[in-house]
Amino acid sequence: MNKPIGRGEPPPQGARTNRERLSPLERPAIFQEIDKKAADVRMNMARLRELRLAREALEVRTEIIAGNQPAKPKPKKRFR
Repeated sequence: MNKPIGRGEPPPQGARTNRERLSPLERPAIFQEIDKKAADVRMNMARLRELRLAREALEVRTEIIAGNQPAKPKPKKRFR
């Protein structure tokens, strides 16, 4: 009554063969791909960090420039 269903293999051995069948044969290539993706993510984060810092520096510069400008006089009324 407790016989395995299927080809007659016990479940652990069937799972192991299935894992081996589905496991990639080229592990070094997969590790290289993972390393490349990680390096790409780090490069993108560095690029975004530089853009953010440049934007913040520009905002600070515009605030400083706006603070140094003399107040504009109000225009005089020409007609009543």
